[in-house]
Amino acid sequence: MEVEKVNSNRIPNSEGETCIICDVEKSAGIHLYTSFICVDCEKEMTSTQPSDPKYTYFLEKLRRIKNSPLYS
Repeated sequence: MEVEKVNSNRIPNSEGETCIICDVEKSAGIHLYTSFICVDCEKEMTSTQPSDPKYTYFLEKLRRIKNSPLYS
């Protein structure tokens, strides 16, 4: 799995990218395949217990991530 940290210096002429979890444009976060997850959502997801109702919400949002095919 490829994970890449993003900072505002790497995104020219842009305020940021849209987070697939909160649907808000943010400048700091990670890329998971071709999707962007902001730092705030990443922190909230990693601290959420499976018994919390938000856990199911996060799973549904993460299911939107598709593994991009590798071409050689």
